[in-house]
Amino acid sequence: MIDSPEPRLLSRAVAPDEPESPVRLPVPAGLGRLLVLAAVFVCAACGLVYELELVALASYLFGDSVTQASVVLSVMVSAMGAGSLLAKRLRCRAAVAFGLVEAALALAGGCSATALYASFVWFGASHAVLVGFSLVIGVLIGAEVPLLMTLIQRVRRQDAGGAVADLFAADYTGALAGGLAFPFLLLPLLGQLSGALLTGAVNALAGGALVLWLFGRDLTARARLVLITANGLVLAVLAAGTFLVPSFERAARQAVYGDDVRVAVRTDYQEVVLTGGPGGAGGGAPLSLFVDGRLRFSGRDACRYHEALVHPAMDGPRARVLVLGGGDGLALREVLRYPDVRSVTVFAPDPGLLRLGRSDPGLSRLNRDSLADPRVRTVTGDVFGRLREDGADGGGGGPYDVIVSDLPDPGITAGAKLYSREFYGLARRALAPGGRLVVHAGAPDTHPRTYWTVDATLRAAGLRTAPYAVGGRRSAYAAGPDRSTEAEHPSRTWGFLLAARAPERPRLAPGAPVRLSLTPRTLRTAERTAEDLRVAGARASTLTHPRY
Repeated sequence: MIDSPEPRLLSRAVAPDEPESPVRLPVPAGLGRLLVLAAVFVCAACGLVYELELVALASYLFGDSVTQASVVLSVMVSAMGAGSLLAKRLRCRAAVAFGLVEAALALAGGCSATALYASFVWFGASHAVLVGFSLVIGVLIGAEVPLLMTLIQRVRRQDAGGAVADLFAADYTGALAGGLAFPFLLLPLLGQLSGALLTGAVNALAGGALVLWLFGRDLTARARLVLITANGLVLAVLAAGTFLVPSFERAARQAVYGDDVRVAVRTDYQEVVLTGGPGGAGGGAPLSLFVDGRLRFSGRDACRYHEALVHPAMDGPRARVLVLGGGDGLALREVLRYPDVRSVTVFAPDPGLLRLGRSDPGLSRLNRDSLADPRVRTVTGDVFGRLREDGADGGGGGPYDVIVSDLPDPGITAGAKLYSREFYGLARRALAPGGRLVVHAGAPDTHPRTYWTVDATLRAAGLRTAPYAVGGRRSAYAAGPDRSTEAEHPSRTWGFLLAARAPERPRLAPGAPVRLSLTPRTLRTAERTAEDLRVAGARASTLTHPRY
């Protein structure tokens, strides 16, 4: 029987420029091959971290995480194909080329988050920067595979199928490590900017060490000098960037929020920034709270917003109240105005914001120490999951007479499930017969379709609704994803929906006997304002088909 030449031809097809003489290694060939695969593992982990960094930061800056992930991943994957084709010309000098590719990848990936954030802060929209970095990083990641395949074959000849299997096994396992390290290690411990810079340093060290040590005997003196210089410069840039991150973040916060930043903390859940003082006491700027770059409240009009949110729902039985969100304690402050409220449960996703609501002098003064009231029980974690656990049997205070939903705007993709039909079905189950649910549903004057989608979703969940839009909004400032639209067309209204488990539409009335600026007359005006902005044909949003 004649042996088939196919394995030999495949091997030569992988590395046509492979030298006839074996490469001079400082270790046995088996160990050398293992070291190359270890480098594949590390580089793959770093590459996936770069992808996740761009997706996470773009979602934070621009909103709509689905769109940002689609843009980054599609551009990067297509660029990887282009990088693989371009690397074919470099296989005759695979070791030097791989070392330079890794240095360039470390620089581009490590600096990508800082550059994207800087572009957004000082120049506004930065989608071009996002696409540009995705393209460059994708090309460099794609160039790794042909070069690494050539290096593996030069260390020890192997049939093409076995070499590909080993390479991709190390690559995919490394991607797993990077994917787990990003959310559980890098992001909580270092943050997005420092995490990307550190990943770049690891990437440069892994690529440079592999080439200079394992393949160094076959490099010319000029090639070694070029690699040492390139990697040294990259590591110096990344080290300087890491050292300057705190100063850069302070300057960026001042550029976005102004000079009155008083507290800036990164909790396990989100970034929280407080500016100004408690209600503008002493003639200073009013206290404002920003969460992930979005204005949650301003001391200029916070009282009017929270009165409009809470008090129409308090007209009726109100012994047991549930607040969804509201970690700042301001909605809770309005609920506790009623002496006949016996218990309040707060489902807050972020324990860090709750701690700030209790401990910060300005915020605790504004919320009147509501979070320390003995009638209040706070529960942290996923609001959807907490409501599902709590609502069925009334454990923890339910069924509830009133549910106040003080959650981020529905247009934010990460919170879309909290405005879904399924979520409102859980809320309906948690309500007592005749209970009321009030929802902050965005701005009907600037985002009418979103507002009326929330209305349609509530009705699809079996609730009767009363829409109302309260004017007098003075805090038009918006940062983060809302900056590009809200700054040009600021909203002047807040949109709310009062819903009830009742056969008839709930009645809009202030929750007497509390003395408020909200009167029956202003509520009638608010109801007409909302109806004047009605959008026909809005459909309910579900978990499987979000419409925000």
